[in-house]
Amino acid sequence: MGISEIKDMYEKYVLSTYTRGDICLVKGEGSRVEDSEGNRYLDFFPGWAVSGVGHRHPRVIGRIERQLERILHVSNNFYNELQPVLARKIIEHSFPGRVFFSNSGAEANEGAIKFARKYGRGERYEIITMERSFHGRTLATLTATGQEKIKEGFYPLPEGFKHVPFNDIGALKDAITDRTVAVMMEPVQGEGGINVPGRDYMRELGALCSERDILLIMDEVQTCMGRTGEMFAYRHFGVEPDAMTLAKSLGGGLPVGALVVKEKHKDVLGPGSHASTFGGSPIVCAAGLGVFEAIEEEDLLDNAVKMGNYLAGKLRELGEKFPVIEEVRGLALMIGIKMGLEDASPFVGSLASRGVLINCTQGNVLRMMPPLTVNREQIDEATQKFAEILEKM
Repeated sequence: MGISEIKDMYEKYVLSTYTRGDICLVKGEGSRVEDSEGNRYLDFFPGWAVSGVGHRHPRVIGRIERQLERILHVSNNFYNELQPVLARKIIEHSFPGRVFFSNSGAEANEGAIKFARKYGRGERYEIITMERSFHGRTLATLTATGQEKIKEGFYPLPEGFKHVPFNDIGALKDAITDRTVAVMMEPVQGEGGINVPGRDYMRELGALCSERDILLIMDEVQTCMGRTGEMFAYRHFGVEPDAMTLAKSLGGGLPVGALVVKEKHKDVLGPGSHASTFGGSPIVCAAGLGVFEAIEEEDLLDNAVKMGNYLAGKLRELGEKFPVIEEVRGLALMIGIKMGLEDASPFVGSLASRGVLINCTQGNVLRMMPPLTVNREQIDEATQKFAEILEKM
């Protein structure tokens, strides 16, 4: 089908909850995708980082194909041979603890909110989150999100959430009361504009939570699986959370989320307190194991750091030539380009027309988050296309 026919069917049968560009992607391999018209693109924002090791990575596909010959779904009332293997991989790369599997980042964060409420035993229930944060689209997670625009039309919202400025330890201290049970934050804000906290702030935050018996929950939905050069981004800051949430890149393209809690908290959510029908199915666990395999055996954490530094350097060179680029920030392959414009979103369409897919958030921050497998030639190609657009401004 051509793009016109596809668009007509969307308008007739699919709820209009997304703003879509006029592209229907039908094929993908590594950092490249192809649309229904045969046009090829460099994908520097692969599905909000879902295809973190690239589209159709051979190790991910191989694991999926082998599992297809066995069984696709197992009820969580029975044992599933791959779920504990994937859980062990997560724990080996983080901290001693236990894993609950769900289907998405929003579900993982819902689990984290329930975990915190259960920990508070009805006496403490308030969760402090950050301004400009993003935690999901369910009622609880959009309430936790520090962006008013996504809450419009959904009031009244659940109670028990406070928002404070990101990277401001004084504001956080002032917000704590005897009802505070947890602080939930992204170690690097994604939808908020690629905001990286200071190390001193993170150390003080960790010490404060430990001193006051406040749970520290890291939302690693977008930062997990090597995106920032560490398997999990909290490792950059010398602070270990009580819980973290994962999704996106964990499944290599298949839907999976996870809530990870420290060993000392393993009994907070007991039998019957939480569930997910499809969570941790054999097929998504196979894909997740393929992602770990790719990262570990192909040194993709090292590549993320090297290519992230290279990409950021190329973008900063453009910033020296074109003052419209105000700042390049981020960690490894999680990069934000703050533009000196009220609305930088037209760059998304301009780059797409030249064969490069990116994203814009917060109005004036362009996001480049290519797969961990990206190489110098692909970065050169993408930044050259960006330069061509800047030269025409």
